[in-house]
Amino acid sequence: MSQDYQYTPIPYTQLSAEALQGVIETFINREGTDYGLEEYSFEQKIQQVRAQIESGEAVIVFDHDSQSVGILHKDQLS
Repeated sequence: MSQDYQYTPIPYTQLSAEALQGVIETFINREGTDYGLEEYSFEQKIQQVRAQIESGEAVIVFDHDSQSVGILHKDQLS
């Protein structure tokens, strides 16, 4: 039996501030991020990911396969 959607988007506004912070920190620690030649502090990375989520460029999702929460670029959901 195949599932049509592997991911379910979770509006960031439905998360508490602490939960949103935890999702972002876990994403940065687990996935890492490529910022090119510049080095950014952990706090700067958090701010950049948060800005991408707030602008809609990145989306918090529930992954049905792994039963976990993650962050994807909006183009990965199409």
